[in-house]
Amino acid sequence: MATGDPHGTAEEATPTGWAAITGTPAVSAIVDTLLDLPAEREFNKSELAELAGVSRNTVGNHIDTLEAVGLVTEVSHAHRYRVDTDSPVFRAATELDVAVRDELRE
Repeated sequence: MATGDPHGTAEEATPTGWAAITGTPAVSAIVDTLLDLPAEREFNKSELAELAGVSRNTVGNHIDTLEAVGLVTEVSHAHRYRVDTDSPVFRAATELDVAVRDELRE
């Protein structure tokens, strides 16, 4: 691997930003689901798992990272969440999603 390669390898400690969020197909499904949810929609881990078509364990394994990067925010002590539409990461992910969808339509 060349020095300065932004993608790195699996053994490196720091993945790319996108890999950190969507490192597996299941996480990609979760992110896709989050991008399609209405901003005011609250959900718990089980509801998000069902909507995304993944296991509750998968959501549980990744919810802290999704919260840390600003895709979701916890809204109560009962472990309910919603998308954080004010987050720069959420806005950037939405813009990327729209741009890729537009390119694929052409």
